[in-house]
Order: sequence, then structure tokens, then C-alpha cells
Amino acid sequence: MTESDDPAEIARRLAALRLEHRDLDVAISGLSTLAGHDDLALKRLKRRKLQLKDAIARLESALIPDEPA
Repeated sequence: MTESDDPAEIARRLAALRLEHRDLDVAISGLSTLAGHDDLALKRLKRRKLQLKDAIARLESALIPDEPA
């Protein structure tokens, strides 16, 4: 994945990742309340959610301009 330096493109990607993160949160909550839920599927969803969190943090830091030392 190549990331553009365009702030508008970064903001669009950030919005998409945040939406997917929220969707996973809902899916994880729903799956964990089911009796006999699939532990492996739950772990995979949680892992994906953490990956999204890391990607969101990287993009947010890309939006912050570097300050000279």
C-alpha cells in the first residue's frame, strides 16, 4: 500500500478506517454475546481491530506537520 502525501486523501482513508473500526466493534460485541460463539473468529476480529487502530494512528501522525528541531 502506497500512501499519498495529499492531506485530503489521508483524511478520506482515515475516515474509512475509523468506520471499519466502529463496525468491527459492533461485530465483536454482537459475537461475544452469542452463546457458543466462535473463539477463533472473535480473536481474528479483535486482531483486525488492533491493526486498524495502528493504521489510524499512523495516518493521524501523517496529518500532523513536522516541526523543525
